[in-house]
Amino acid sequence: MVCIRCKMVVKDELTKLGLHYRAVDLGEADIVENLSMEQQDKFREALLRSGLELMDDKKSVLIQQIKNVIIELVHYAEEPLAINLSDFLSQKLNHNYTYLANLFSEVQGTTIEKFFIAHKIERVKELLVYNELNLTEIAYQMHYSSVAHLSAQFKKVTGLTPSHFKQLREKRRTMLEDL
Repeated sequence: MVCIRCKMVVKDELTKLGLHYRAVDLGEADIVENLSMEQQDKFREALLRSGLELMDDKKSVLIQQIKNVIIELVHYAEEPLAINLSDFLSQKLNHNYTYLANLFSEVQGTTIEKFFIAHKIERVKELLVYNELNLTEIAYQMHYSSVAHLSAQFKKVTGLTPSHFKQLREKRRTMLEDL
C-alpha cells in the first residue's frame, strides 16, 4: 500500500468482513483476530478486486516494508534524516542493513540506494511540474546539499537537466493549448 486510498480500501474490506484492526499502515495491517484460511482467502480476493495484493511470505513483506519506508521518507517526511539511510532502515525494520540490501537487490534487481534516488527524482519531477517552487526551494525541500547536487543527480537519472525537463513540459502544455 503506498497511498491513503489504499489504506482506506484495506480498512473498508476488513470492516466488510467483520474483522477488527488496531492499525492499518502503509504495507501492513494489525488485525485483532487470528484469520482463518477462509477469512484470509476472502480478504485476499477482496484486495485483488481493488488492485491490491495480500503478501504473507516474510521476504516479500520485508521488501515491501523497505519500499514503504523509502516512499514515506521521500513523499511525506518533512524533516531530513538525522542518520544514514542504511542505519535508519536497520533501526526501523530491526534487521542488519547488509541483509536488507542483499535481499532487496536479489529480489528487485536494483539497490536500495538506486530505488531511493529514483523516488527522489520522481518527487522532484512532480515538484517541477507543479511549478510552485523554484529549484533552490526544491533542493532544500528534498534535502539535497545543493542545487548542483540535485541537478547532477537529476541529469544522471533522467538524462536531462531539471531546467530542460521543465521546458519540455511547458512546451508540451503550450502545444496542447494551441489545438
